[in-house]
Amino acid sequence: MLADIEEKVMSGERLSFEDCIRLFKSDDIFTIGRLASHVAEKKNGKNAYFVVNRHINPTNICVNRCKFCAFSRSKGEEGAYELTIEDIIQKLKTNGLNFKNPPSPPFTKGGQGGITQSHFSEVHIVGGLHPDWPFEYYTNMLSTIKKEFPSIAIKAFTAVEVDYMSKISGLSLEYTLMALKENGLDLMPGGGAEIFADAVRSRICPEKIIGDRWLEVMETAHRIGIKTNATMLYGHLEDIEDRVEHLFRLRDLQDRTGGFQAFIPLAYHPKNTEIGGFYSSGIDDLKTIAISRLVLDNFDHIKAYWIMLGEKVSQVALLFGADDIDGTIIEEKITHSAGAMSEEGMTKEELIYLIKKTGKTPVQRDAFYNTIENENLFCR
Repeated sequence: MLADIEEKVMSGERLSFEDCIRLFKSDDIFTIGRLASHVAEKKNGKNAYFVVNRHINPTNICVNRCKFCAFSRSKGEEGAYELTIEDIIQKLKTNGLNFKNPPSPPFTKGGQGGITQSHFSEVHIVGGLHPDWPFEYYTNMLSTIKKEFPSIAIKAFTAVEVDYMSKISGLSLEYTLMALKENGLDLMPGGGAEIFADAVRSRICPEKIIGDRWLEVMETAHRIGIKTNATMLYGHLEDIEDRVEHLFRLRDLQDRTGGFQAFIPLAYHPKNTEIGGFYSSGIDDLKTIAISRLVLDNFDHIKAYWIMLGEKVSQVALLFGADDIDGTIIEEKITHSAGAMSEEGMTKEELIYLIKKTGKTPVQRDAFYNTIENENLFCR
């Protein structure tokens, strides 16, 4: 049933909207996975990338209260927090490894398997839209981090956060992004995209910027030389057509700018949210990864974000079109607030082990996918 689509993929022909709908409706997961793996290997060989990074969430206080989000709090609400810039610097100076379970061979957690700030090549910063912080808080945060850790790339602020900064500063999008860049912003994550379909977006995050604005922020960032990632939140109230539309709009923007580095499908987590519902299935996760690889022919990388998928599904995803599993992360709050069952962080050795067991070559990268080390050792 997929023979004509397979012929297109093998010949390098771009898939149509209808092709992608058929792929999502197909039960032939193995053919879909095989085709996605073929495309991934054409782009990146047997390489599977990871980064030694650190996540920082400066605050969970947010003027938006998206219905799918279990992380956000209102000011004064129990569990609300906000970090000073000094708090953030202190987090970056310590390894912060807090794991739920004791170590099991061949992994090491903490101790000799831990990570210190000198090893980080990237810090990833996203948080709530704080009602009281001025734009200067964010620029000062960037400049202070860059002064303290000049060799660490700063990947910070979703398109939603940048739009909010533009509003509170009174600056245009372009000048807001230029100010962030001048103070140390190196690249942007892809969060906040959720799902572009207006009817669904208005139900899951009515206060958030619309999909068109998200795309506008990213196009502006690309135009002034800021690389970004892109995401899609799936498994909530959207349908297959919504997913495909989302992918095609990303593909169209990438055709124009070439500014996206990686695409990350994000599996919805239902705990402690207003929407509720269920976790995505492993089959849906793998199919979404694979179809994303087939549709987004102009993206170099598809990421299997192990925090959301879990360690084992992320491993399998490397055989279904993904070529990256993200990184050490150290402290993840957003997905774990919604019931993530993964750890909050992994050591470099763990990541290498997981990748090697798939038959892929672990490649430690920096924030821009430059190779730091091609890992052929470390694991049994």
